[in-house]
Amino acid sequence: MHSNGIDESALIFDRFRLLPKARLLEKDGVPLPVGGRALDILICLAERAGEVVSKRELVTRVWADVNVDEGSLRFHISALRKVLGDRASGARYVVNVPGRGYCFAAPIVRSEAAARMAAPAARPPIPAPIGRMIGRAETIDRLCNELALHRLVTIVGPGGIGKTTVALAVGHRQLTAFAGMVRFVDFGALRDARLVPSAVASVLGLTVSSENPVPSLLAFLREKRLLLIFDSCEHLLESLATLAESIIQEAPEVCVLATSRESLRAEGEQVHRLFPLDCPPDRAALRASDVLAYPAAQLFVERIAASLGGFELGDADAPLVAEICRKLDGIALAIELAAGRVNAYGIQGIATLLNSRFSLLWQGRRTAIPRHQTLSAALSWSYDLLPPAESLTLRRLSVFTGPFTLEAALAVAWGDSIGEPEAVEAIANLVAKSLISLPSAAQPIRYRLLDTTRTFAAEKLIESGEATKVSRSHAIYFRDLLASVSNGADGLSPAVSFAPYADHLANIRAALDWSFSDHGDRAIAIALAAAAAPFFLELSLLTECHRWTQQAIAAADAASVPPRDEMVLQAALGASLMFTRGNSEDVRVAFNRSLELAQALEDPHWQLCLLREFHIYLTRIGDFQGALRVGERGEAVAKPLNDPAATRTAEWMLGVAHHLIGTQDKAVVLCESAMIHGPDSRRINMLRLGYDDRIIALVALARSLWLTGRPDRAVEVARYAVSEAECTEQPLTLGISMIWTIYVFLWVGDWDSADKLIDRLVGHAARHFLGPYQAVGLGLKGELLIRRGDVRPGVELLRQGAGTLRETRHAILSTVFAAALAEGLVQMRQYEEALAAIDEAIAQREQIGQSFDSPEMLRVRGHVLACSAHAAEAESCLLEALTLARKQCAIGWELRTALSLAQLWRDQGDAAKAHRLIAPLYARYQEGLDSADLRSAKVLLDS
Repeated sequence: MHSNGIDESALIFDRFRLLPKARLLEKDGVPLPVGGRALDILICLAERAGEVVSKRELVTRVWADVNVDEGSLRFHISALRKVLGDRASGARYVVNVPGRGYCFAAPIVRSEAAARMAAPAARPPIPAPIGRMIGRAETIDRLCNELALHRLVTIVGPGGIGKTTVALAVGHRQLTAFAGMVRFVDFGALRDARLVPSAVASVLGLTVSSENPVPSLLAFLREKRLLLIFDSCEHLLESLATLAESIIQEAPEVCVLATSRESLRAEGEQVHRLFPLDCPPDRAALRASDVLAYPAAQLFVERIAASLGGFELGDADAPLVAEICRKLDGIALAIELAAGRVNAYGIQGIATLLNSRFSLLWQGRRTAIPRHQTLSAALSWSYDLLPPAESLTLRRLSVFTGPFTLEAALAVAWGDSIGEPEAVEAIANLVAKSLISLPSAAQPIRYRLLDTTRTFAAEKLIESGEATKVSRSHAIYFRDLLASVSNGADGLSPAVSFAPYADHLANIRAALDWSFSDHGDRAIAIALAAAAAPFFLELSLLTECHRWTQQAIAAADAASVPPRDEMVLQAALGASLMFTRGNSEDVRVAFNRSLELAQALEDPHWQLCLLREFHIYLTRIGDFQGALRVGERGEAVAKPLNDPAATRTAEWMLGVAHHLIGTQDKAVVLCESAMIHGPDSRRINMLRLGYDDRIIALVALARSLWLTGRPDRAVEVARYAVSEAECTEQPLTLGISMIWTIYVFLWVGDWDSADKLIDRLVGHAARHFLGPYQAVGLGLKGELLIRRGDVRPGVELLRQGAGTLRETRHAILSTVFAAALAEGLVQMRQYEEALAAIDEAIAQREQIGQSFDSPEMLRVRGHVLACSAHAAEAESCLLEALTLARKQCAIGWELRTALSLAQLWRDQGDAAKAHRLIAPLYARYQEGLDSADLRSAKVLLDS
């Protein structure tokens, strides 16, 4: 190739600048990779723009003395047109004149100044780093070490995650190690894989005129110590893998650092997967300092400050920033684009808009390459490179809103134009191309689409017209999955639980949303709601359980819903209503209907479970005798089953009922078996009822132990019950355990333990939307305040809690609260109000029969009468309480009542009589001598 006579001026046409002397072609200031022959043809034609240059003259000029045919000329003309975008962009540059030759048809402007400014020596070997790096310091260190060990390293990750930024940072870090010989090759604009070697040669400043530039390129690199950075390789993988392997083999001092959305799969390649920036957790009460400890939030705030100036994150906006970072999956480009719109929408507006497609269109830096200027452009770049089977699979997988298994993916991906083997292969390839992520290595494997990728692919799914069909497949898959789990738990000794399926929650919600929507399918919706009901109950998602079961029952036509589905829906509706809204008559109706269906289906296991549900309902409304009758029915149902778990369930129902009625000796015997750890029965109770009835038996046992004179054992069992409830990781069960064990600590006088549990209960109930439990917590806090002497606020809290319990028909504790309220009012010297409160509670209990707290209510009434100067009436009331406590085998109430009566007698001057009453009771205790009542008894005996 000859260089004589080449004009030193720049030739400018359209968006291009041709520098013949420098052998450089630029578009918009960016060098373009052009093969040596194609560049010679362009220079020849451009210098004679408007003239027709014959084919013979072109061959002579470009190939000199080499004999070539016209096919070679046509090949390089075609390559040149591809580089120029001839016709694809609507412009025509190189025109074929039939029978004569070729003509450069675009107008040319010559500029000597532009040529001087564009001398190759002035171009930096590597672009400047983009801003300050955040959260990647360890990654850069690791990559530098990997380059030293492996020489060929590929940074792999999804679009916009920061691969180029990290690669540039590594390149600048390595400038000293490579004596400045670091070169950056951007393949993003290159479409012709045959031009890959020429692109590398161009960046290295080589002029290669041969048909195959690779040997000359390798010869040049063989003696060099150099770091080559190959950027955006995903669309040229085969060519780049071949070239990289050759470079590593032939040039021992050359290292290659590549960036790609999938690996090169070249020999000797070390893959470094770039993960998203760490995001703040989804946690309550996050402060600005907490959020800014995470790189994703640091990047977001720094980019806001860069555009607004002086921005500082406050505690009020910290949770929103954490949410934004999580929604953007820690993807650096997405975070930067979102931060750039804060000036227009505010942080709250950004958080809202992230749920829409408009976030994909936000513009980034004007100087960014086109595919990084919007999220949509970044994703389109990857999507457009996919073969049809993979793009189809990605569109269909966008229906998933959370993690999904391979089985779930295949349920929606294959069919019609793609078979199961093709779908499996497509999923594997999409993982390799960073379009599907693997959040962890846990088994079974869970896949996930990043939220930005899912939003983009969902738009493509809608455009394809397949959205309804894919959503139907998605809903059917989760209906069948949940039904199979329930069907695997027949009987009272299950082998399965919904806990391993908890990460499907987002997908189950999405399936329900679609099924009940105008575009959905009512039959699928009802069946899915029935299958999901025990799932929601086990996870204590009671508000959601109520929502979907109520919606399903409302949508159901009685003749079209399978009886078993209706049975499950009615049972779940009753349970969720009871624990979130209170003990309304609707709860009784739902349980009765479900029980009718279980009997009609002749399903004894479900009958027993439903009797257990109904038993809890009756205890909560204070119908303890009714609960005992239901327990006896449960015993009759369980007996023929010959199932230990069923037998224990019936025993615990009876034991809890006996505790609440007041036959404490029977309660201890029946509930003692709950101390034996029985994992075989635990999950079925939560699966079908939403709570663990073993824990209810444990708290009944703890309370009965205190009542029967074993305070230390009672505390031990109470603590054990709470710890066992914690192990279930089931909020409803934990709430129940705390409510009923708090009283054990109040009874023994351990105010600190009671206080901690009460505070925990109130927060727990608020977090899990257990409305009645929050009211119970407030009432318990009030009772504790009264016992500690802070009477007035304690009385107010008790009144608030008691009012809410009345509204929700939570009668099991209404009399207990009334007794505590009466004692508080006595301390405030409001005797008439105190007497009215306790008399109302006693009358309420008498309507439904004897209860565990009847002796205590009589004692409190006697105490009120004694304090209001009605000694004779007080003595009569206290003696009646003593008699009833003895009948219940409740030595705890007996001692407490005796202390009140002994004080009355001492006030009347008969200390000896008081001593004779207390001494034998005190002697019966073998433990718990440090508890409050026993300390009071000891003081009285010693005085």
